[in-house]
Amino acid sequence: VQLVESGGGLVQPGEFLRLSCAASGFPFSKYSMSWARQAPGKDLEYIGRISRDGTYTEYADSVKGRFTISRDNAKNTVDLQMNNLKPEDTAVYYCAKYVSWTSPPGQGTRVTVSS
Repeated sequence: VQLVESGGGLVQPGEFLRLSCAASGFPFSKYSMSWARQAPGKDLEYIGRISRDGTYTEYADSVKGRFTISRDNAKNTVDLQMNNLKPEDTAVYYCAKYVSWTSPPGQGTRVTVSS
């Protein structure tokens, strides 16, 4: 299993970012996928998930209405669109299979929201 996150960076409050995760080494379309994040000094936080065919999504209350997860099974990618970013969204963001979201295998991508 290989999951490579990208797209992080430094943005100001209210701005947006789109993260992407490239998957390989497993049958991507057969797994629900998740995003999670870890802020400095805090535990890993579940952000949300998307079903295998992309028709169902769910989100943590902290990001509901601002973040959107999507996937492209033809490209083996899962994206996280983050709008109206807040300083408390500052974290390292990870993608993972939903069944193992507590142990993301990748290095993550860092998002910093600061003015």
